[in-house]
Amino acid sequence: MSDKPLILWFRRDFRLTDNPMLTAAVATGRPIIPVFILDPETERLGAAPKWRLGLGLEVFGKTLESLGSRLIFRRGPALGVLRDLIRETGAGAVHWSRLYDPDAKARDSAVKSALRADGLEAESHAGHLLFEPWTVETGQGGFYRVYSPFWRAVKGRDVALPAPALKALPAPQAWPASDQLADWALGQQMRRGAAIVARHVLVGEAAALTRMDRFLEGPVADYRQARDFPAEEATSRLSENLTYGEIGPRLLWHAAQRALEEGKAGAEHFLKEIVWREFAYHLLHHSPHITTRNWRPEWDSFGWRDDNDQAEAWRRGMTGEPFVDAAMREMYVTGTMHNRARMIVASYLTKHLLTDWRVGLRWFEDCLIDWDPASNAMGWQWAAGSGPDAAPYFRVFNPETQAEKFDPQARYRHRFIAELARNPGAEALGYFEAAPRAWALDPSRPYPKRLIALAEGRNRALAAYEARNA
Repeated sequence: MSDKPLILWFRRDFRLTDNPMLTAAVATGRPIIPVFILDPETERLGAAPKWRLGLGLEVFGKTLESLGSRLIFRRGPALGVLRDLIRETGAGAVHWSRLYDPDAKARDSAVKSALRADGLEAESHAGHLLFEPWTVETGQGGFYRVYSPFWRAVKGRDVALPAPALKALPAPQAWPASDQLADWALGQQMRRGAAIVARHVLVGEAAALTRMDRFLEGPVADYRQARDFPAEEATSRLSENLTYGEIGPRLLWHAAQRALEEGKAGAEHFLKEIVWREFAYHLLHHSPHITTRNWRPEWDSFGWRDDNDQAEAWRRGMTGEPFVDAAMREMYVTGTMHNRARMIVASYLTKHLLTDWRVGLRWFEDCLIDWDPASNAMGWQWAAGSGPDAAPYFRVFNPETQAEKFDPQARYRHRFIAELARNPGAEALGYFEAAPRAWALDPSRPYPKRLIALAEGRNRALAAYEARNA
């Protein structure tokens, strides 16, 4: 088997540095055939994540070509595609990096069982996380349901040093045929929004490493205090690159540790945010229903509304609440949203508008280039009050007071809301260029009135909460 090619099935982890699957494959000395499969599970991605995935694949494919390798593109159910490739190439093994959402786990388990039954080597590798979710346990042997003890359990753990970037990949004697990535039209659903969001993406491993260095050389020092102010360039913005594995979590962890040792106090809080992502995957692994159902079943009787006209105004950034609308428009213009703003828009939808958190979860799933199944689900359930380690339901974020505290000069609001700015900038106007024409939006129209008075919305939410507990 040692001379038979090894197929590397890439889904994420588009990097050469500290990629455990890639490192292990090169160590075998066998010819390597990198493959990406557009299977039904991947086809179901939302518009923005699928578009951004296409950009990442394009850059990673060029990176592999620079090493004398290439990325083979195939479309269809994963098992069938892999069997076809094995038959065409004589490959004796298939390796991949693990994913943890329920659909991916079901697919990967079925593929592994089937390939092993065929007499082939089929192996999965770590790489997307610092710690495999099942390796962190409470003293009683269960899983953690609250972040703080989870942080205490892992903060002192040894994290392996990142492996250096690979310089070459052994190629097979002949390459199998490949689809053309452009023919897949992964950005089709983005329509005219793609040109607007494209101004804000940073794609590929090299860009991710530059982004990390820039953050750790400067903003990280004040990260704990400044990260809540969306008008400031105070966050790493690495969620985009972590989503597609263009930077590895171990490399990021050790780089942040060095920053902390150099006296940059904010690096400790940044390390906590890395572990917050780990916690989300820990929960996703142990309670996969978090993506579709209330994590706490007692919330099943809560009187959230299904999708409604007010939720549609929320989606369009037309609620009449400037902080909420600025955040929603930021997502449409840049493909991301500041974390403080994510909490505020989620609280507003689920509490002031009494709308089911899944309505918001699905919109983020469609619009975020840094969409992550674990973080998105945990974030929405945390804000709604139905999830693990959740904000108490009676904690209702007030968008007005949040704006006064975290956007005191209204820079963030004016940056993204054309109707509030005397001379709106490109990003504020970009929203109207990116939004669907069917919405018939016009920046010259007056800014909308509030959907609901904030006090009234808060009181209605608390009344619903009391009724649930009655």
